[in-house]
Amino acid sequence: MEERQKNDHFDQEEIKDEDIIEDTEVLNEDTKDNEKNDDSKPSNEDLEEASVESAEASDEELKEETDIDEMKKLLQEKENQCADLLDRLQRTMAEFDNFRKRTIKEKTSLFDDGVRSTIEQILPVIDNFERALSSNTTEDESNPYLQGMEMIYRQFKDILAAIGVEEIKTIGEKFNPDFHNAVTHIEDEAYGENEIVEEFQKGYIYKDKVIRYSMVKVAN
Repeated sequence: MEERQKNDHFDQEEIKDEDIIEDTEVLNEDTKDNEKNDDSKPSNEDLEEASVESAEASDEELKEETDIDEMKKLLQEKENQCADLLDRLQRTMAEFDNFRKRTIKEKTSLFDDGVRSTIEQILPVIDNFERALSSNTTEDESNPYLQGMEMIYRQFKDILAAIGVEEIKTIGEKFNPDFHNAVTHIEDEAYGENEIVEEFQKGYIYKDKVIRYSMVKVAN
């Protein structure tokens, strides 16, 4: 009987020990689970580090946006400068082209004025040659003096024609105040209205400009 009671006592103690062991194992498992859960949750240091990294990333993005805005602003300024320089260059080239054309025109005008002034000085000499030749009453064409006069006169006329000087047409033409100077007037039915019937002095033009007006007699 006593042995049975002892055995029962031992059995109860073994059961208690097994329960204690099971409770300990469950507690250990719960502790491990809690540790795992604690490990899965971010720590304060991790949160602070993540916050710093996020702030740095935001700063970098803001800096990049600022740099882009500055670059756009600088690019716009350079484009404006280029446009301004191009406008100045175009204006300068246009002014230079106008200056070149104006200079050429002025040089041409000065040259033409010099030619007209020289021709005006030569015309009286040609008039004298014409008077001398028209006053010759001799019919001896072999006269060397007369031949020399005619050669010099023709040479003068050839030079004037070569530089563009032309005689103003008169006899048989209609009177034109732009080229003719009427010194006398007659009434004659044999001629048309405002017809030039006689020339007293030849007129000349150079490049469509009158050097000297023709002195004429006009009919009707």
